Amino acid sequence: MKKIRVQFLLFMYGKSQKLYRTYFKKKKRKWQFNEKQLLKFNEDSLGRQLGEFYKVHKFRMIPKMENHDVYHLITDFGTGMQDEIAMQYLLFGNGKRSAYLLGVLLLGTIVFPEYLKMYIKAFRKGREMRTFYNWDFEALLWQNFDHLKDFVQQNNTPILY
Repeated sequence: MKKIRVQFLLFMYGKSQKLYRTYFKKKKRKWQFNEKQLLKFNEDSLGRQLGEFYKVHKFRMIPKMENHDVYHLITDFGTGMQDEIAMQYLLFGNGKRSAYLLGVLLLGTIVFPEYLKMYIKAFRKGREMRTFYNWDFEALLWQNFDHLKDFVQQNNTPILY
């Protein structure tokens, strides 16, 4: 039964992601790097980590959706269906709002209600992290990955003078 639910969500994603890129990402441009170029970045950089991510998972970059793959690296969420949904909960907790994200949360929760505790935990984690969902990660590809990840995962506590 779980396999059928996963197939259903993959079908829905396949049908919706092209529309999402066309209508919600109109003004966004695709990155100027490809998977092979990312592997040429310094070993400790975000760019290299992202290149390795594509290589290990045998993924291709999806134009205008590159930040999504960086989110996987920064949040430590895998690429399984429940992890994808949990990562969307984390992004919601981090402040990201879009009709597409809300649709993923709704559909994902209905299809996989047994992971609700995981989703709530992810939401809380997103609230505790620095706001990062709107960063231009292409400009940060040269940065040290561990430092960047540590910075993002620090509690976003306001400083009062």
